[in-house]
Amino acid sequence: MATSLANRASSSNQTLNFLRYSFNLLRNFSTSSNSAPSSAQTPSATTTPSKKSKRRKKKNLFEVAQFLPNWGLGYHLAKSHWTSVSYEITKINLYKDGRHGKAWGIAYKDGLPVAAAKKISGVHKRCWKYLPGLKNLNQTLVDSPSPTTTEAAAQGEVQSA
Repeated sequence: MATSLANRASSSNQTLNFLRYSFNLLRNFSTSSNSAPSSAQTPSATTTPSKKSKRRKKKNLFEVAQFLPNWGLGYHLAKSHWTSVSYEITKINLYKDGRHGKAWGIAYKDGLPVAAAKKISGVHKRCWKYLPGLKNLNQTLVDSPSPTTTEAAAQGEVQSA
């Protein structure tokens, strides 16, 4: 009786080993057919998983403004799909997390102010960008001498001569 039990156990072990071997063989064939030939792969590429390029997450107005001095007050921001339209930020009201809130600004079209300061809509949408060429247009106008001052000085020189 003991010998019959031993024979039965050995035959079941042989069956299980055969099944394991056949499944492993099928698994190896299925994975090798999906991947490229091993001669094309470098040894370092086979050990590290392939990295997929991640899409960079676009930023809302507050995430763009947080890296600008004084939270972007006086700087020009625009939505990425806008052409020749921007807002000069005049006021920002942040919520506690620093990524949400309300913003007010002066709308500009082709570098000229269109309207007085108003609340900016769509500040939480992820499509905002900073426009470095338009930084503080009003400040550059104030710093440069006005044409009336230079004309008056030129007329004074002409009259004295």
